[in-house]
Amino acid sequence: MKYSQYFIPTLREIPAEAEIASHKLMLRAGMIRKSSAGIYSFLPLAHRVLKKIIKIVEEEMDRAGGVQVLLPMVQPAEIWQQTGRWDVYGEEMFRLKDRHQRDFCLGPTHEEMITSLVKNEVRSYRELPLRLYQIQNKYRDEIRPRFGVMRAREFIMKDLYSFDRDNDGLNRSYQAMFEAYNQIFTRCGLEFRAVEADSGAIGGDVSHEFMVLADSGEAVILYCEECSYAANNEKATAALPSSMEEPLLPIEKVHTPGQATVPEVTTYLSVPPSQLIKTLFYQTDDEILAVLVRGDDEINDIKLGNLLNKPYRLAPPEEIASKLDLPVGYVGPLGLQEKRVKVLADLRIKAMANSICGANLKDYHLRNVNLERDFRVDSFADLRLAKAGDQCPHCQHPLLETRGVEVGHIFKLGTKYSSSLRATFRDEQGEEKPLIMGCYGIGISRIVAAAIEQNNDQDGIKWPAPIAPFQVLILPISKEQLPQAEEIYKGLIAAGVEVLLDDRDERAGVKFKDADLIGIPVRLTVGPKGLAKEEVEVKLRMTGEDLRWSLSEVTSQVLAYLKAHSPGGVLNEIMPTNQSQDGVILEKK
Repeated sequence: MKYSQYFIPTLREIPAEAEIASHKLMLRAGMIRKSSAGIYSFLPLAHRVLKKIIKIVEEEMDRAGGVQVLLPMVQPAEIWQQTGRWDVYGEEMFRLKDRHQRDFCLGPTHEEMITSLVKNEVRSYRELPLRLYQIQNKYRDEIRPRFGVMRAREFIMKDLYSFDRDNDGLNRSYQAMFEAYNQIFTRCGLEFRAVEADSGAIGGDVSHEFMVLADSGEAVILYCEECSYAANNEKATAALPSSMEEPLLPIEKVHTPGQATVPEVTTYLSVPPSQLIKTLFYQTDDEILAVLVRGDDEINDIKLGNLLNKPYRLAPPEEIASKLDLPVGYVGPLGLQEKRVKVLADLRIKAMANSICGANLKDYHLRNVNLERDFRVDSFADLRLAKAGDQCPHCQHPLLETRGVEVGHIFKLGTKYSSSLRATFRDEQGEEKPLIMGCYGIGISRIVAAAIEQNNDQDGIKWPAPIAPFQVLILPISKEQLPQAEEIYKGLIAAGVEVLLDDRDERAGVKFKDADLIGIPVRLTVGPKGLAKEEVEVKLRMTGEDLRWSLSEVTSQVLAYLKAHSPGGVLNEIMPTNQSQDGVILEKK
């Protein structure tokens, strides 16, 4: 493709709306343009990247036994009401009515739709397992769409749904998808990690996220270098400390005037935060709950929400002071049951001895407080937010922390949807049983942004070769070198390489700036000095390495580089066609 015939509206200035690297660079490199908040047009460079990613995903889904379908994006409210998710999704769901005032939504996901389809078609165990997938746009009315296509209201997603006869079958489907996802992100040339994750609104009891590692990622990942354990911090757990073996001391009331926070109390009493019991209050529809954690811990809202399984909110201290007559900043667990407050506690509270807590009296705390002797807990659970330095729950090695961008999520759903939608099959004995389901999503458009977050510098994008919009950019310094540049261009096209020839009548400096910005993996500079030596200057965008290749070896060198940097040794073509130097399809392969 010739640059002069293409559409790459690059920008010199950083748009004010852009916050993170991928958003800035996709706008500046002419890859996207905003239609409205969280909704974008994908321009030619981005479209080529998307098609490459889609091709990789389709090949791996097909290889893993997936069969492609295309489901409606407009879904009837009835099936969502049957599963109870019409109200659960809340304002994040785009809702609409037809001319008959019937309720519909724009699909944020397709569990209900695919289950309704399969329910009417699958009758027998002989038709299982079944793995159906699609690639299409999804719609979620994010309260704060941000970061460009990273958190958009309209986005492209691959979603596969597995249907099995039993849990053994589900485990096989889940493992097949787990392996396929690893292959997909490897083939995309990305550094990633699979981590245990919370299932959220999708449901199910087992799920994994696939994270592209990037310092700017929204997700915090905890992982162990000694074993395979990894989880996002919403799901992560840690080994429990040993119970403290020390004699129980008499409880003692201590005057702590004006010391209401954990840092203030620990400094005033010269004790570590781990010796304090922190008491926080939550309000549900029908009760007030007190939740206890160590002073050096934070409550994990996801874990607490999963435990409660009903709406809740953090109760402000002033509200608790008014309802329970307890002083702000000096509350502890003693006597809460008498006030009809249910007490929950993190598991680490069990290991504490001779602790410090609020005395439920202004300006006073209690020393040497002990579980059972001085206060009771109604229920224990893992309720804390794990953090770096905690011990791995598998091998007790210290956990490390990194950040990532979620690009894929897989779930074991079980019968969550098949039971509510009455999707069943008949087994060998003719008994009717619910289908066992899994679902497996990949954010196609999010992969584009994640790849840029992981691979960029101050000059622009550094595309991994397998998903780059073009593999090679040829840059003649001036018009005098254009004929020779076109000869190189034709040779590479004939060899099946995707080439962008910068034939614009622009200053060399402008071309170099644009080349770095759009990030094509291999740049071949055709200049008078190089041609005098029958060679071209080579710039490898990913590493910044500068090389010289002879004119006679340019094609073979390019092919060798692309083969070495395409995981699995496969060059990911955009389409199975031969092209002329202007990108016109000549014949089908």
